[in-house]
Amino acid sequence: GADMGEERIISVYEHASPAVVNITSRIIVRSFFFGAYPEEGSGSGFVWDTEGHIVTNYHVVQNADSLAVNFGDDNAVNATVVGADPRNDLAVIKVDTLPEGVKPLAAGDSSTLRVGQTAIAIGNPFGQFERTLTTGVISALNRTIETDNQVLRGAIQTDASINRGNSGGPLLDSLGRLIGVNSAIFSPSGTSAGVGFAIPVNTVTKVVPVLIARGSYPHPWLGAVGYDITPRLAQQLTLPVQQGLLVAQLYDGSPALNAGLQGAKREIILGNQRMYVGGDIITAIDEQPLRTWKDLDTYLEEKTNVGQEVTLHLLRAGQEQTMTLTLAEEPPNQP
Repeated sequence: GADMGEERIISVYEHASPAVVNITSRIIVRSFFFGAYPEEGSGSGFVWDTEGHIVTNYHVVQNADSLAVNFGDDNAVNATVVGADPRNDLAVIKVDTLPEGVKPLAAGDSSTLRVGQTAIAIGNPFGQFERTLTTGVISALNRTIETDNQVLRGAIQTDASINRGNSGGPLLDSLGRLIGVNSAIFSPSGTSAGVGFAIPVNTVTKVVPVLIARGSYPHPWLGAVGYDITPRLAQQLTLPVQQGLLVAQLYDGSPALNAGLQGAKREIILGNQRMYVGGDIITAIDEQPLRTWKDLDTYLEEKTNVGQEVTLHLLRAGQEQTMTLTLAEEPPNQP
């Protein structure tokens, strides 16, 4: 017989696992020598609503020419991509009909989570072990995880095993409520090292309805890039501040350019690095001091919306200035 804690996990699995799917993506690779051949990838996902929308990671469906969804009965049905948000590593795909009796998962609230509470992952590790259940605890909250091309903010860390193929599957609490979306892209070898990460459900509930409605998620955008000022860099360039953001370049048509923010005036070689210097120094946004471009990014992502006015505090040629600009929507494929 199972004890109370086990009974609870058994019931979560029995209730939630029918909503967890295996997703196979096919990418047609075109090669000079071999012509065109398909490459398969796999991941997990879960049913979001009764209309057949399924949530997964963006990297599971990225560049796919076709997608098949398996509900655990060896019947693969075709799916189409409805929307994607590469920055939050989320995507929504859709199937025409759901099998009998498959119910969407109920969403919990990631702001109330505590380190030490039970975390239950369901997914298809390595694309072949269907609906595998792994359990553990929440190991940490609010992690910022950076990979080559994206930053995952506010991530939930868990020691429930998350392997390649678990990507896009649900992380649940002991009542079977969705608390996160597992993202195995962050496991260095593609295998579990007791350190797995999940996108918090509050990000998911914010982003997914927008993806269903309009296919993409609008990220607020300023359109400037540059260098983080450190005490050492300040000394080398004789800057008037020890910290802040040195603007190097502005994107065409960006709010920063339109508002008159100024980029680099000249190019220098510092050590063995080419640098673009002489531009404005941003020290704060809406009274919030900024140390790094990542601070700015986090502020925009968490505290602002497209169309909102923000005030930048800056130094230009040593003089303090403020500048108001209206945030635009980040164009696709911008940093």
